[in-house]
Amino acid sequence: MTTNLIHTLTRPLLCAAAAMAVASAPAHAGIDIQHWQNGSGARVFFVESRALPMVDIQIDFAAGGAYDPPARAGLAGFTRSLLDAGTAELDEQAVADRIADLGAQFGGGTDDDRASLALRSLSSAAELDAAVGLAATLLARPAFPAAVLERERERAIAGLREALTRPDVLAARAFTAAVFGDHPYGLQGTPESLAAITRDELADFHRRHYTAARATVTIVGDVDRAQAADIATRLLAALPAGEPASALPQPVQPARQTLRIAHPSAQAHVAIGLPGMSREDPDYYPLLVGNYVLGGGGFVSRLTREVREKRGFAYSVFSYFAPRAVAGPFQIGLQTRGGQVEDALAVVNDTLAAFIADGPSEEEMEAARANIINGFGLRLDSNRKILDHVAMIGFYGLPLDWLDTYPGHVAAVSAEAVRDAFARRVRSEHLITVVAGGDGDEARP
Repeated sequence: MTTNLIHTLTRPLLCAAAAMAVASAPAHAGIDIQHWQNGSGARVFFVESRALPMVDIQIDFAAGGAYDPPARAGLAGFTRSLLDAGTAELDEQAVADRIADLGAQFGGGTDDDRASLALRSLSSAAELDAAVGLAATLLARPAFPAAVLERERERAIAGLREALTRPDVLAARAFTAAVFGDHPYGLQGTPESLAAITRDELADFHRRHYTAARATVTIVGDVDRAQAADIATRLLAALPAGEPASALPQPVQPARQTLRIAHPSAQAHVAIGLPGMSREDPDYYPLLVGNYVLGGGGFVSRLTREVREKRGFAYSVFSYFAPRAVAGPFQIGLQTRGGQVEDALAVVNDTLAAFIADGPSEEEMEAARANIINGFGLRLDSNRKILDHVAMIGFYGLPLDWLDTYPGHVAAVSAEAVRDAFARRVRSEHLITVVAGGDGDEARP
């Protein structure tokens, strides 16, 4: 549980691109998403899949880090990480033993928007019934034992202090703080904020945020509609009804600045970016396809060609948009020797400026569209991957046909649409640049 919490608190620079009333409707050829709202007010999304005798379940709550009180950054992550630390009936070891006996897998975590509990179980009646019952108990009656809280607090603080000695973490945190300022996405846990969190605050956060009205249940696997409805009802039956989460404010675009953080490492960690796009952004597809050309396409991207292949300034350079409920970050990242930071930055900035001014070529567009569309099927080749996508669709309120229309939307993006979107959305006067480390490079002037 501590590892997940530290990941949430440090927001590593090399994060993966996320850069992804009663109704029932098909959502993809071969993937039929059924959707309804149950009696508790929670939204339920279900895909029947009989290929394996397994069921994957995810319960998402609008209870991520953006809902932390400013003076208690880290509270959301702590609350989620201690859900399986014991209940009124079961202590921590008993919970672990029960999970092992069932042969089930429990997981989940937090990000800025969501707190999640994930469950994989055999679909046989006895095992599934017991696993769902345990999950319902963990969700509704966590005990937040004082001894476990203190132990995990000590581990979290020690882990965070160690992380804060690394240049990648320093760069990531400085980047987040500068890009988002006092917006909820800018909140980051500190040793001081973690030390101040009390058990009563954990229980209060859980009581206010782990409610049916803030919940989305996603079920994929070897059950039918009636069984799925029963599972969703059982999972949330003991939770309060609550109220839907209030919409988060849009981030304010920051003023351009460059931040330099001293560190004796030979390698400098560089982050450049600004608030980017949301999950329901009207520019989603032009920015997605354009980013593939710019820095999201690995060895075929412009940044890789200019920074790595032509000049050897970095082994890896990338860019991504991380869409969230409101604008998540757009980021360019690389590592380079301290002595060549300025040269590398100049190439990155020139490459970005040329891309914004001229847009991609038609050859680049054809390659980007083909790679994104052809690779899309690999995102849906397991129940777990289907669960991830359907949970995302459900939590963010995306159209039920999102999976079905995704390839068509990508195919329809033009080079002009990319140029226009980047020119409007990635403006140089708002770019934040963070350089952490590189002071230990002997070649540094």
